[in-house]
Amino acid sequence: MITNKRTDRIDLRIHPEAKEALQAAATLRHKSVSEFVLESALGAADEVLADRRYFSLDADQWAAFQAALEAQPRPLPRLERLMREPGIFD
Repeated sequence: MITNKRTDRIDLRIHPEAKEALQAAATLRHKSVSEFVLESALGAADEVLADRRYFSLDADQWAAFQAALEAQPRPLPRLERLMREPGIFD
């Protein structure tokens, strides 16, 4: 959750043309450049992160997903052997 108390800062170096474009867009939205950039960046971040936070499955996929979660783990003899070996700090 984002609070109203802002304590961190991000500085950007941009070309004058980019700054003018941001200022023009912010003006059209009746926002400051900072508000416009922050809202735009957070919107883009949400889109990028969405597939890592939420996913949807149809009924068959959901059943397969639940079955995989409930299934007994398959034996991994090499991992079991590795875990029995002494570690470098032992």
